Amino acid sequence: MSTGTVNASAPDSGKPAPFFPRWFVRSAWFIHRSIYRVSGGRMGLKPASDVAWGMMRLKTTGRRSGRERVAILGYFEDGPNLVTLAMNGWGAPEPSWWLNLQAHPDTIVEMPGNRWIPVRGRVATVEERPRLWARWGEYNGEHFEAWAARRQRETAVVVLEPRQ
Repeated sequence: MSTGTVNASAPDSGKPAPFFPRWFVRSAWFIHRSIYRVSGGRMGLKPASDVAWGMMRLKTTGRRSGRERVAILGYFEDGPNLVTLAMNGWGAPEPSWWLNLQAHPDTIVEMPGNRWIPVRGRVATVEERPRLWARWGEYNGEHFEAWAARRQRETAVVVLEPRQ
């Protein structure tokens, strides 16, 4: 399996990766955050399993504003660590949460069940990236590499390590 480089080739499934316009992706994010907010946090987050990635809330500090920012992200567990992808709906720009996390790596995540974990974010090492990227591919199926190939740069694999 490819490591998700810029020119990753799509798997030969005979079907192109689906395309969703930017307005659709942004609307889905808005709806997801609204479901979380309206339900008082009872809906919108889910634990990761062996067959499906989970959903968590990552709080960051704005790199320019200094204000708290929140993003709902997909994740899976890798031992004690949480792993996510720094993608912006597969769009070209880096997501703001990732830029903020690079500037202020110590933060907190909310897990399903109103459980809060202090973490330190970092990009996956060269040695661990292929394994973690392949795991995302297992969760996301046949179009994963085709989606990744749409980005102009390599998608960062982000590791959130628990801290004391």
